[in-house]
Amino acid sequence: MKHIWSPWRMAYIENHNQEPGCLLCNRLAEADGPQNLILHRARHAFVILNRFPYTNGHMMIVPFAHRASLEDLGPDALAELMLLSSRALAVLRQAYGAEAFNLGANIGEAAGAGVVGHVHLHVLPRWPGDTNFMTTTADTRVVPSSLESTYERLHKIWMGLKGRE
Repeated sequence: MKHIWSPWRMAYIENHNQEPGCLLCNRLAEADGPQNLILHRARHAFVILNRFPYTNGHMMIVPFAHRASLEDLGPDALAELMLLSSRALAVLRQAYGAEAFNLGANIGEAAGAGVVGHVHLHVLPRWPGDTNFMTTTADTRVVPSSLESTYERLHKIWMGLKGRE
């Protein structure tokens, strides 16, 4: 039997939902950097890496306002979510050569929301063949890059595109 080690996953399994308050609001209160994984703050929303990614570069676009659903946000925040999502696609194309993307939100617990009460969009880069046997037979994903190196790589590109907003 072959083994694939993913020790970061155990931290998620053992401590899921144990942080007091809102995970996303808590990250927002911290200084940006590799420790909180915030890549960028705009006027109404921010971009953060998912600490338990499905693929390399898995980002989330999060409004500052702690609201449960998209229809609870104002037009400026909604527009900024889309602008930041578009920029995230450009960054991920440049950083990883992503050929496709999943962009979506899990709104409410029944829809699979891990952070219920603070709506956010997931941006996942995709490549042909990336849903290999590990995902379909073992309910496991292989993410070869550390969060620290992913953060550094994406932050550098994100900052390079800053003047194009």
